[in-house]
Amino acid sequence: MARIALRSIRATFCDVVLYICFTQLIPKLLRVLNIHPREMQTVNKDLSGNSGLWNEDLAPTTESQRTWRWFHFAALWVGMVMCIPAYTLAASLVEGGMSAWQAVATVFLANAIVLLPMLLIGHAGTKYGIPYAVLARSSFGTSGARLPALMRAIVACGWYGIQTWFGGSMIYTLLGVLLGHSLEGDKIAGLGINAAQLICFLVFWAIQFWDIFHGMDSIRKLETYTAPLKIVICFVLLGWVYNKAGGFGPILDQPSQFVEGGKKAGQFWTAFWPSLTAMVGFWATLALNIPDFTRFAKSQRDQVLGQSIGLPVPMGLLAMLAVIVTSATMVLYGKAIWDPVDLASRMTGVAVLIALIILLIDTVSVNLAANLVGPAYDFSALSPKLISYKTGGYITAFIAIAMMPWKILESTQGYIFTWLIGYSALLGPIAGILIIDYYFIRNTHLDVAQLYKDDGKYSYGNGWNMVAIIAFVVGVAPNIPGFLNAAFPASFPATADIFKTIYTYAWFIGMAISAVVYGVMMSGKKEAVPVVANAS
Repeated sequence: MARIALRSIRATFCDVVLYICFTQLIPKLLRVLNIHPREMQTVNKDLSGNSGLWNEDLAPTTESQRTWRWFHFAALWVGMVMCIPAYTLAASLVEGGMSAWQAVATVFLANAIVLLPMLLIGHAGTKYGIPYAVLARSSFGTSGARLPALMRAIVACGWYGIQTWFGGSMIYTLLGVLLGHSLEGDKIAGLGINAAQLICFLVFWAIQFWDIFHGMDSIRKLETYTAPLKIVICFVLLGWVYNKAGGFGPILDQPSQFVEGGKKAGQFWTAFWPSLTAMVGFWATLALNIPDFTRFAKSQRDQVLGQSIGLPVPMGLLAMLAVIVTSATMVLYGKAIWDPVDLASRMTGVAVLIALIILLIDTVSVNLAANLVGPAYDFSALSPKLISYKTGGYITAFIAIAMMPWKILESTQGYIFTWLIGYSALLGPIAGILIIDYYFIRNTHLDVAQLYKDDGKYSYGNGWNMVAIIAFVVGVAPNIPGFLNAAFPASFPATADIFKTIYTYAWFIGMAISAVVYGVMMSGKKEAVPVVANAS
């Protein structure tokens, strides 16, 4: 009976989500595509009067700064998608029992889903030239916005550390190849890694410091120039393994473990939903802080078209590439090698050097765009007078060390159920509140000057919009028991099945609950759509 009840809840939830998407969110998104250029607003007045809410990095972008076209956004996403963690996503799903094609389809579907809130939230960045940390003030309040900014920043610090760890691993592997032997050593107590691994991690961490000084335009150029190279390298890698292995190996033909007679027969949906939530969670951070990039867009069409081209399809193709290449490694090396760094180290001659250098450049470009820009703005928003964008970047880098990212990656279980789903349970509710506030309460109309005033309309009297805080807490609360069980199973072994099931939908449920609660509680404060005179 309990299993039937859970299936009923799952079906009802899916129906509600589909209804909201097709009747509310998608029509809103289609109107975005037809936006008139006059709705691109620039703020010419001086907003620097309140140093507690303003600095040059948080100020609305000027018309001269809005230079990003659709191909810049497409290149940005191709550049960020082509990274080691994204490559290993399909690996974690196949390891969990899915067939190759089920894994690829799950990755593609998840990215098509997360694209929707990304486009919706990105609209405000393009229209008003404001970053995520400033946009959040309209819903959470001028002081309350520091809460979602801090949460998003801490998650990004974790990702910055993870990518830095991958970069350090590449240096570690490269040194081992050049020296002719692996760099072994006793593990440091409390850290769980040896001294050579720690030094390589810190070296790569230090390399990235140089880029903090060069701002958003340097990141745009880096992603634009390296994205085509990454695509070429993918096809080169595909050709290399095909020629070496004489085909693409057995994984492509390996059936799912969930089919009748398989090791996990009848358990597909039990694995699919948490996996889908985890895949959505992979880019959930960018879904929130995407205004940090779209504020530089030339037009709404540029950000919508560029992101639509650059995210779902490349992620699906990368997952397919990962499965195909890994399948071939079973023929070449007798075992599946999902780690591209490990695979590169097995190449011979100059190929290993070229492969690892390309992976190093790739990791730097991804880490800066995906994991430095957002938290740098977010930390700056905590205290604009004291923290600049650069200082925010320094804070991000140091917190990334303290989080010891190698421990997050110790197991697939920890990576998917604790890290990816865990933080998606926090970020989903924030996304729901932002979307409802901007589209249904504000009707996409913001008074930008008021966002920089601590006694303005978005201060809600004391700087906090308690409706947003309540909606956030209510959205997160149902996922807490499931998270505690996943993160600390020994301490919380008796968690009810209903909470475990809810947790597998963490991002979706948190987003839906917070959106509904916020919408209902703010329904009496809807703003009228401003009348815009027809252009003569």
